[in-house]
Amino acid sequence: MASDAVDELFEIKTALYIGNYQQCINEAHKLKLTNPELKTQRDVIMYRAYIAQRKYGVVLDEINSTHPPELQAVRMLADFLANENKRDTLVHELDAKMSGNIDVSNSTFLLMAASIYFNYDNYDAALRVLHQSDSLECLALTIQLLLRLDRVDLAKKELKKMQDTDEDSILTQLSLAWFDLAVGGEKYQDAYYIFQEQADKHAATPLLLNGQAACYIAQGHFDDAESVLQEAMDKDSNNPETLVNMIVLTQHLGKPPEVKSPICSGLLAQGK
Repeated sequence: MASDAVDELFEIKTALYIGNYQQCINEAHKLKLTNPELKTQRDVIMYRAYIAQRKYGVVLDEINSTHPPELQAVRMLADFLANENKRDTLVHELDAKMSGNIDVSNSTFLLMAASIYFNYDNYDAALRVLHQSDSLECLALTIQLLLRLDRVDLAKKELKKMQDTDEDSILTQLSLAWFDLAVGGEKYQDAYYIFQEQADKHAATPLLLNGQAACYIAQGHFDDAESVLQEAMDKDSNNPETLVNMIVLTQHLGKPPEVKSPICSGLLAQGK
């Protein structure tokens, strides 16, 4: 059944991982599945795509207490992200859950819990949660956290685990790209090629284009960075990562303040 699951959900998982969120949602709606476990996995992926689009209300409205634990976990993350005034309370509730008996085989719960701690800037708690699972997604988020903490040495060990498990997985490839970007030097070009390969193979999403832009900026190729960031802006003018990279780029290019102002306004409108 595991191989069947990979086959039937592969396209929507890939769309989620590369940031092609609307495509993920559209294809998830088209999937006609009979296996209840696969249906739950499909819905988890779809609602995570809604969260990535900041459509928290959809998740909160459509998932209720009758749904499986995996979907309850997704709703928990949506609740946290949607309600800034409730975040302290929600984290305390999560702390209580984590101190009890949790089902460590439910990697979705671990991933959602770690995502909450990540967004709460409690990286230690997030890492403790993630270390209870060897799923590729948990390992990928572990690497993101370790790179955020400048622990490239530890991130390298987690990346090795991913490569030993499935070197060709898109999650492994993207994790390698972010790792190479953190290492720098000649690895910038390696990272760029990974982002480019995935864009050629699947779709040039803002996530992948921003990866390419980060490589260009790090190498001082500002004109190339401007080109891919403009492409990313054309696809989604409100993407926070694109807006941040645009601000960084305008500073490098020495553009006047009036160029930065609309970009900054876009970020402020999103509460960044």
